[in-house]
Amino acid sequence: MHDFPPRIDAYTRAETARPDTRSPARFLLWMLRVQADVLAGLAIVGLTWFMPSALSPYLLGRTIDAGILVGDWAATAGWSALLALVILVGAASGIAMHTFAVRGWLISLYGTQKLVTRKSVHLGHVLNRRLPTGEVLSISSSDSNTFGQTFEVVARALGALGAFIVVAAMMMNTSSLLGLVVLAIAPLLVVAATPVLRPLNAAQTAERNQTSELTSMAADIVAGLRILRGIGGEKTFGDNYATQSQRVRRLGVTTGTWQAVVETMSVLLSGLLLVILVWLGSHEMVAGRLTLGQLISFVGYAIFMVWPLQTLFEVAQKWVQGLVSARKTIALLGAELPWRDGTLELPGRPALHDLVSGVRVEPGEFLVVVSADPDASAALADRLGRYLPTVAGSDQGGKDDEELKGRAARRARAEKERRRAEAARSDAEVAERPWGVTADGLDYQNFTMASLRERILVSDAGSQLFAGTFQQAVDPLGTHSREQAERALRTAAAEDVFEGLPDGWASRIDEKGRGLSGGQRQRVVLARALLADPEVLVLVEPTSAVDAHTEEAIAERLAGHRAGRTTVVMTASPLLLHDADRVAFLADGRQVATGTHEYLLANHPGYRAVVNRGMEEDDEH
Repeated sequence: MHDFPPRIDAYTRAETARPDTRSPARFLLWMLRVQADVLAGLAIVGLTWFMPSALSPYLLGRTIDAGILVGDWAATAGWSALLALVILVGAASGIAMHTFAVRGWLISLYGTQKLVTRKSVHLGHVLNRRLPTGEVLSISSSDSNTFGQTFEVVARALGALGAFIVVAAMMMNTSSLLGLVVLAIAPLLVVAATPVLRPLNAAQTAERNQTSELTSMAADIVAGLRILRGIGGEKTFGDNYATQSQRVRRLGVTTGTWQAVVETMSVLLSGLLLVILVWLGSHEMVAGRLTLGQLISFVGYAIFMVWPLQTLFEVAQKWVQGLVSARKTIALLGAELPWRDGTLELPGRPALHDLVSGVRVEPGEFLVVVSADPDASAALADRLGRYLPTVAGSDQGGKDDEELKGRAARRARAEKERRRAEAARSDAEVAERPWGVTADGLDYQNFTMASLRERILVSDAGSQLFAGTFQQAVDPLGTHSREQAERALRTAAAEDVFEGLPDGWASRIDEKGRGLSGGQRQRVVLARALLADPEVLVLVEPTSAVDAHTEEAIAERLAGHRAGRTTVVMTASPLLLHDADRVAFLADGRQVATGTHEYLLANHPGYRAVVNRGMEEDDEH
């Protein structure tokens, strides 16, 4: 059996690849359905594992009645041998059950992570508009593990339920009174524990929400550690993290308390059933309706019944925990891209026209966009790449669930869901309208998103490096030659970054390029964009974090490297402006002048003021 790494074909087959996100319960049932074969196998071997404990009391009773009490040592040996065989079968099935359980748990865990990864890639820049980063990380880590635990306990419970029915039938065959008592009381005992499941659900939901907030805070602190140190904000953010950590700890204690209550009721009610069965069995023996061996069997049955009942209590507890995780997971997996895909492929060497700013981008030209407002040029880059504009107030946060109780907590959750749905509707309205950027006269909405992403690449300050080797950082897909990669590094003036690494291309790069300076990260990101060699490359402030000498080297090489390809650079750097085929100057988000750098310097005071300001800032730096 192939168990690690697990095969997760069930999560990629056409008939099951789309999870049921209509409700948390439906998602959990979908998770069980896509692993129906593993679930059935685990239930069968689980039943086989339970059966020795269920049959042992019967075999022990027969050994006493048919062998020991009558002095028949052959019968005693025969029943004892059968008892030993059953125990050996139980041991073997225990090994098989563990194998199936680990397999199902791993498939649920890694399958969920695969779904999250696929959905995150599918949503792209829309992802953080739907859920906070910490929420996505929590789903991929803790929630995926919860689904594995839920799958395992549900499958094990099916085997326990089968063993319970078998034992109840054996008891009915021996004593109808005791069998009826078991069948009547056992369900009542399980139902008696349901009132505590609701507060357990509430406690787990609050803990899960606050844990997500804590994860988000940790990710933000790590990402901005250099800046925090620079402004002396380490203590403030550290104190905020400590406060949130204590809040999570208190909620963890509350959740643990309710879990302890559930487990206590499990032991108490199961023990109560044991007492009732032993008391009734003793009276049945005194009345002559049970033999000594049958009484011993019934005591064994009663002890065994504790096990399936506790398993059912565990199912209730894990199912509630699974629902909490599923509620968060379906918020991610149910999110869809706001736009419908076009039907046309983006043509090669397209002529682009942004209707909002009036900027035209001719095929093969090196265009530099200068703006008095940097946000306007960044917005132009988003439009050229067909990325939704950033919306102010799109934060998913709200009041702490710990501070809200009952209806207030439910209203707060409903308000968060309402804001999320409103943001999705707003995005859809923007995306469904004509985009406002045309390629060869046709609006972007006519083209497939795949062709736009393949041929138009936007590289801005938000571009990140992933953990891996330096080669993977520069060439993530591994589709280029070493010579091509070295040429991209040289154009980005990143040769010194490569030379400073201990193992060259095999050197390890930490997540987000930690260990590299800001300028080094920016140059590696630029090299990666250049190596991709898209039809249209849009660069937003590609040299903002490098010194003047390095910027000059990049400026001298960039235009030559991109010769014949369309390149748009958003910057006011005079060094890059000197090599531009054409410059477009924006004021209030609209193009007010265009021409060569020298022409605009001589004839447009507004342009001259912006460029001179940039030169003064460079001199100060």
